[in-house]
Amino acid sequence: MAVKILLNGAKGRMGRAIIDAAESCGCEVFAACDMGDSPESFIDGCDVVVDFSFRDATLPLARLCAKHSKPLVIGTTGHTEEQRAGILEVSKTTPVVWAGNYSLGVNLLNYLVGIAAKVLDDGYDIEIVEMHHRLKKDAPSGTAEKLKQIVCAARSVGEDKVCYGRKGLVGERPRGEVGVHSVRGGSVVGDHTVIFAADGERLELAHKASDRKVFSTGALRAAAWLVGKAPGLYGMEDVLGFKRG
Repeated sequence: MAVKILLNGAKGRMGRAIIDAAESCGCEVFAACDMGDSPESFIDGCDVVVDFSFRDATLPLARLCAKHSKPLVIGTTGHTEEQRAGILEVSKTTPVVWAGNYSLGVNLLNYLVGIAAKVLDDGYDIEIVEMHHRLKKDAPSGTAEKLKQIVCAARSVGEDKVCYGRKGLVGERPRGEVGVHSVRGGSVVGDHTVIFAADGERLELAHKASDRKVFSTGALRAAAWLVGKAPGLYGMEDVLGFKRG
């Protein structure tokens, strides 16, 4: 039996991609909502809610899911700290998958970057570079934020070690700094590269997406996996069974 999905953000790029991929992934978009629609009118008939709308809509939707005991897959990015805290509170009583990127390849990139950041000491300078289409509103991307969190955790450093772009006479690069850079242009779906640069060698781990289908199929896989799970906050590493740590 197909998993019934309430899709919020149905008219956006990812929303349309999810609608196109749903049947082949064993899912049915039971209700397709967008701005001006009321998800509450349809939520009782779905198995899971998938949100690819915009950041200000996510927390009210998460609270609606908690009220109706429905699991939630979050694909929106760029949330404020207050919004993130509210979503985390909801996940204490509701199963939530929250990822900045639902591609299998990107989540494997996350895993490999975590290994590299632990194996290579701070003699290897880390730079994270992401590029997206000209219409993307937030920066850095959710995927770049996740990669930053992974390398910071592996190196046991905080946000004070992160440099978002550089301008002017910035001086020598401090040892242990993590650089994050956002590039925008054209119709690029999503490119992410993590550079580990040392004296005499450089390791680059990269993922390039050319079709949103890779994100939509991953999100649908997460939605099907989440049905019946215990309350809590999950990531794609849980959905895909990647070993943590």
